[in-house]
Parts: sequence; structure tokens; C-alpha cells
Amino acid sequence: MPEKQSARQPGGSLLKAAGWCVGVFAGTAAAAAGSWIAYSYLAIDHHLPLRKAIDADTLSFMLPENIRVHYYTDQSATGVPLVLIHSVNAAASSYEMAPIFNRYRAKRPVYALDLPGFGFSQRLKRDYSPRLYQETILDFLQNSVGQPADVVALSLSSEFAARAAAIQPQLFHSLALVSPTGFALPKSTRSSQRAGQRGQANTLYNFFSIPVWGRPLYDLISTKTSIRFFLQQSFVGKVPDDMVEYSYATAHQPDAEHAPLQFISGKLFTPNISETFYAKLEIPVLAVYDNDAFTSFDLLPKVAAEHPNWRLVRIAPSRGLPHFEKMDEVAQALDQFWGMPG
Repeated sequence: MPEKQSARQPGGSLLKAAGWCVGVFAGTAAAAAGSWIAYSYLAIDHHLPLRKAIDADTLSFMLPENIRVHYYTDQSATGVPLVLIHSVNAAASSYEMAPIFNRYRAKRPVYALDLPGFGFSQRLKRDYSPRLYQETILDFLQNSVGQPADVVALSLSSEFAARAAAIQPQLFHSLALVSPTGFALPKSTRSSQRAGQRGQANTLYNFFSIPVWGRPLYDLISTKTSIRFFLQQSFVGKVPDDMVEYSYATAHQPDAEHAPLQFISGKLFTPNISETFYAKLEIPVLAVYDNDAFTSFDLLPKVAAEHPNWRLVRIAPSRGLPHFEKMDEVAQALDQFWGMPG
């Protein structure tokens, strides 16, 4: 007598069970997402007190795009001005440049910008782009600093500074790049950078910025746990607790999500920056680097070998923020580059 169909073909029961599991998982995920969205809007404080990132005088200026840009300055000393530009990430600010600022503030005029969308600068809901940041740097150098400056840029802001220096080199005395992006081979670029290179950045941003989940998504990547995790990728040792606290506070300001969401979408990277801007620089350029979890430096030796105005200094062991753990070595590299006494 033949066996029953269900006994001969247990796959049918397995498929039903799998379908039930998928349904339960989808329902659970949707409920969790809904709960987080509600928590983001109802329970998370987006108006946290925010102290100065650097204990220094503060000023601001207006861009032609009607964006107010904030900066820190100490002009108690004389000499060639030093301008510091922080990186771009979910919780960026001039705090990232504080060790360099404090090292040189008694030796020369020093400035540290909060880029539009970060720190105390306006965080408008608008398009952010490499061109906007390039023009911010140029406007600042021309109208606020007023003479050629030594510029130090960190990570992705190295691309913005290189764009600015290639367009108006007369505003730069030199350019130093700390852990610069734009030198990775295509196979080793991160997903956000690949999205920009493939023309997918706008599509990703349109999805990320849908109002109902744009801010909750940003809140998810800017929890203290997330901030500490990502900062740890830039340190060999322990991340300073104060840096985590400041990063959390600056990420929990009104409209703090707009520029970072465009960053993670890939909109702020310049395709082929190595050839289009870095290789065209004629001013003195220094790159300080070692290992970085968020980028690689595959093309850096080639660019330096082909351009005698470039100098490379590897500070090992270090990650993306060498000036927090090895400021003496970073200062030595900068001083030698600038021709200053040690």
C-alpha cells in the first residue's frame, strides 16, 4: 500500500515551516523598527548641551550660500597661519583637531573650522557636496585668514582641501594630509565610497533621508556604543571617554543628521580624486599615515614618487587619528615639513 503523500514528501511541511518563520521574522523586524522609530522621536534628546570642542575664542562667517560657519582661533602668536579641518563622519567636529590646535596655539595663529553641517556651524537641511566644502575652505582662507596658510586636513577633508588647493594654490602655503582618503584601489574602497563612484549616492540618500526613518537611522548609528565602536577603529589604544561623550553630544543636535546621511550615502567623495586633484597639486604636500580601518593608501606611494613636492611620513603603529596617540611624532613630521625648529 503506497505511503501517504505527506510522508513521502516532507519538503512541503518544511516549506510551510520556513514560510512561517520568515513571516514571524519579518513581523518581528518591522515591530522592532517601529519601536526604534517611536523611541527616536519620543525619547531621544536631540537638543543636548554642547560645549566648545576647543577652549579658544570662537568666531563665524557667512558663506554666499547663506550658511553660517563657525571656527575656533588663537591669534596670540605671529607667523604663518595654521588652519585645521576635521574629518567627516557621523559625529565629526573640531574636537578631532584639538591636539594639533593646542600644540601650536602659542607658536603661530591657529584656526580650526567646523565644516557646514557639523559642530557649531549651521546644520541646514540642504545638499552637501565636495564643492560646498571646497568653497568653504577657499572663502575662509581668503576672507577670514587673509594670507597663505599651512593647512592640515583629516581623512575625507583631505579631498576637500586638495580640491581647494588645486583651484587657488595662492591661498595655501602648504597642505598636510592626515590619514587621507582617495588613495585606495577600487577593490579596497568602502561601500559608501563605491556608491559615489558608481553614481548610486543620490539613490541611497533619497532612501536614507525619508523623514519617517532618516533621523531614527542616524540615531541608530550615533548611539554611544556605535560611536565608541567606530572611534576604536581609529585608535591603537583605548578611545578617550571624553571624545565619546563629545561625539555623542554633537551628534544629538537639531538637524545633525543631514550632512552625515549624505556622507554615508557616498555623496561627499570625489571620484578619481587621486588623478583629478591630488596629482595636480603644485604646493608642498605632506601625507601622514599608517593603517586605517576606513581607507587604504595603495596609490599614495605612486603619487609621491611621481611628484617631488610630496612627502610621506608613516607613523607606526597608528590608525586614523595618529595625533591623539602620537602627537610628538606628528608634530615632528609637521615641523620638519614646514621647516620649523623642533
